[in-house]
Amino acid sequence: MNFTVWHASKGSNMLSVLGQSDRNSCDRISRRHFLKIGGMAAGGLSLAQLLEMESTAGTGSSHKAIINIYLPGGPSHIDMFDLKPEAPAEIRGEFRPIHTKVPGMDICELFPKLAGIADKFAIIRSIADSDGAHDCYQCMTGHKRRDRAPQGGWPMMGSWVSQLQGANPGIPANLSLMYPTGNRTWGDPGNAGFIGPAHNSMGLVSKDPNEKARNMSLNGITLDRLEDRNRLLSSFDQFRRDADSSGAMEGLDTFNQQAIDILFGSGLAEALDLSREDPKVLERYGQNDPKYQRDGAPKMIRNFLVARRLVEAGARVVSLNYSRWDWHGGDGMNFERSREEFPLLDRGLSSLIIDLHERGLDKDVSVVVWGEFGRTPKINNRNSRDHWPQANFALLAGGGMRTGQVIGATDRLGAEIAERPVKFQEIFATLYQNIGIDVKTATVKDNQGRPQFLIDSGIEPIHELVG
Repeated sequence: MNFTVWHASKGSNMLSVLGQSDRNSCDRISRRHFLKIGGMAAGGLSLAQLLEMESTAGTGSSHKAIINIYLPGGPSHIDMFDLKPEAPAEIRGEFRPIHTKVPGMDICELFPKLAGIADKFAIIRSIADSDGAHDCYQCMTGHKRRDRAPQGGWPMMGSWVSQLQGANPGIPANLSLMYPTGNRTWGDPGNAGFIGPAHNSMGLVSKDPNEKARNMSLNGITLDRLEDRNRLLSSFDQFRRDADSSGAMEGLDTFNQQAIDILFGSGLAEALDLSREDPKVLERYGQNDPKYQRDGAPKMIRNFLVARRLVEAGARVVSLNYSRWDWHGGDGMNFERSREEFPLLDRGLSSLIIDLHERGLDKDVSVVVWGEFGRTPKINNRNSRDHWPQANFALLAGGGMRTGQVIGATDRLGAEIAERPVKFQEIFATLYQNIGIDVKTATVKDNQGRPQFLIDSGIEPIHELVG
């Protein structure tokens, strides 16, 4: 796949793999410039230095992980997972519910694959504190934009985890498959805030939705010889052979070696190479849609598979955005687009959940699927639904959670929360607990030296899911 890799943040870091030429080294590559980080956000730190900073939090072999799937634009709760078949026509819309494997958990008829595995996920129908803005910020940090933040800002989920748990060998802890979009806040996963740029997400974006190209580029900039990955790897192999014969490899410190492993080793590169995947698994996920959204993420359905491969390789948090869900601008668009999008999401998400169970990862890998808000129960005069932060949903799977249940409820019109209101931060607390972080005790010091908790005081993990 043709990937771009960068540290996703404002003023993002730029990674140079092959620096200035040097006549005294193999293939005229300067060892001194072999790995170099530039850009304001990184403060000129080398990748090895960033890894060393990350290691201060302690590394480990834990494979517990989180896959955070963000649906940009506000997916319709009332058309997807909270249908109201007894409501008036102007409320219930064009879709009908179907029964699932779990009695009482009815979902949209366009999700038959998910219906067949409903025992493997839980639906929260009562998220009550959506901010109401077109923004992924709340789905990435748990906070609203207007929440008072420490100097430097609130970190995204993956940055907290990277700081507290460190990286597994050969792969960064915090990875992003978030596509840049016309709406900046739909494609920027946020950064490490006050924790610092060493824990920003490393972004991985396939430039070619058809996956025809095989070259890998890094950090979205033109790099020496990176147009030809085979030549790049050949150069590196020659560098390694020369270094081995001279004993120089033994002199590489731990973090330079880990940096090399990340860029050229078997972890990250193999996780991104779908040609290594079982063809039957690839077929289950289906094909990416080659059409880019005007202001949303492309329908890269196989990114669900890439996310699974990344966490299996040792990544701790993988964030991704999928398609575009803001459809109220044209006559009937809400239902027209739903007929197109729901079956694709059904296929990709059900494949991911089944995949995790088949590979024995369902106890260790948590999956959350959500958007920034729900949709108006009453259909507007364009036969579509508008923004509605009063009610929102999330779907959760894996992580050893008690699945096969519905948590919370809206009223008979899907307008207001009627039972068990849930906050975004309760879901974050649940995900942190699943990955092994005690939100009651874990803190990171901010720029003023004050310890900051991951979750606001009084917020608990969702007891229905984790007890």
